[in-house]
Amino acid sequence: MTDLRECEKHEKNLYIVGFMGTGKTTAGRRVASRLNMRFLDVDSEIERKEGVSISQIFEKKGENAFRLMERNFIESEHPRSGCVVSCGGGLVVPEGMPELLRSRGVEVCLWATPDTILARTKENSRRPLLEAPDPLRRIQELLDQREPRYLKAGSLVSTTDRSLDEVVEAVLRLYKSSAIRTVATNSCHRPLKLSP
Repeated sequence: MTDLRECEKHEKNLYIVGFMGTGKTTAGRRVASRLNMRFLDVDSEIERKEGVSISQIFEKKGENAFRLMERNFIESEHPRSGCVVSCGGGLVVPEGMPELLRSRGVEVCLWATPDTILARTKENSRRPLLEAPDPLRRIQELLDQREPRYLKAGSLVSTTDRSLDEVVEAVLRLYKSSAIRTVATNSCHRPLKLSP
């Protein structure tokens, strides 16, 4: 028989996806703190493991190699529970990635308008996909390409014209709601105990 106290220690992972500049890392840190869970940023974890920046990985190994690193991280290089994971903007693009994330936890997508994204990212040199003559047009092109994948994530939270606190509260509601909905398939047969 499963020990209920042991089950309470293993909250489902929360995967925050969405385009660059939508606030995944900033909101994710705050959500992790509220849930008393570990925060992981996929890009930062890959940089730490590889010993080089994301821009250098793109330059030396190419985007496909980086996408494989992202998949490997999700499949086997992080804890299976108790984490809030901020995913890179293109992580959900390869076939099957949205479904893989949902199989490992709760998935929430943050969204913002192209103008908002540009305002948040224009001073950041760590965005290799935005190194283009017209960054706003490039953002729109990438959003158009990725929108079907982001929509597959299920729950979307707009971060345009919303405060950080409002975004965090929306993500928390979605996470807790999903944890309660899926509890019937959990061997504990009771809602997971989450921090307020």
